[in-house]
Amino acid sequence: MTVPRFRSWAVTHPGARRAHNEDAYVDRPDLGIWAVADGAGGHAAGELASSMIANALQAIPAGLSAPQLLAHVRLAIERTHTALREEAARRGPDVLVASTVVIMLAHGGHFACLWAGDSRAYLLRDGTLSQITRDHSLVQELLEAGAIAPEEAANHPRGNVITRAVGAELDEVELDKVSDRLLAGDRFLLCSDGLCKTLPDSVLASLLETIGETSPQVVIDAALALEASDNVTAVMVAVN
Repeated sequence: MTVPRFRSWAVTHPGARRAHNEDAYVDRPDLGIWAVADGAGGHAAGELASSMIANALQAIPAGLSAPQLLAHVRLAIERTHTALREEAARRGPDVLVASTVVIMLAHGGHFACLWAGDSRAYLLRDGTLSQITRDHSLVQELLEAGAIAPEEAANHPRGNVITRAVGAELDEVELDKVSDRLLAGDRFLLCSDGLCKTLPDSVLASLLETIGETSPQVVIDAALALEASDNVTAVMVAVN
C-alpha cells in the first residue's frame, strides 16, 4: 500500500476579545501527527497545559509502525496528564491546570483521531463535511438526554463546561478514538472550540475546500469578522 502524501497548515489567534492565547497546536506531516490543545485554568495555567501537550507530541520519534505510533501518543498524553496534576497540586488546593486535546494520526492508508474535551476534528470527503469527534461537554450530554434542543446548544450559558480533559481531577485520562481509511482528496480540520462555535459548518466546509489555494489566514479572518470571543486555532490536513 502506498503512503499518502499530505499537505498541512496551522493557524492560531487569541480571538477578537482576548489578549492571551491558551491554544497550542502540532503540525508534523513528517511524523503523521497533528493536534490542537485548548488550555484551561487561568493565570497562565491553560497556556502551560496546552504547550506541555504539544511538546510531548512533538517529541515522538519518527519511523514508528502504526501500533507503535498510537502507543507513543497514548503514553505521551498519560505522562502529561500526571505532570499537569502534579503541577496543579504544587500551586495549591482547587487549582486546575488542564487542556482539551484532539489528535490526528496518519499511517499507511489509514487515520485515527483521539480526543478528550470539546476540541473537534472534521472530515470533508466528496463535498460533505462530517464531525468525527463527539464533544465531552455538559451541553453534549444535555443534547443527548433530550434536555435541550440543538438550537439552544450554541449559546447555552454553560457551554464552556467540559467533562473530560488532560490534567483534570481523575487518576487517568481517557481518550476516545475513531479510525478509518484515508482517501485521496480527504480534507481534515482540527480546531479549538473557539473556531467551531464561531463559524457554522457551511463556512468550515468552504474553508476546507479552498485550503492550499488561499492563505490559511482566511480561517482566522472569518472568525474575527464574527468577533470570536475565544482563542481560535485550526490545523488543516489535505490528502493529495
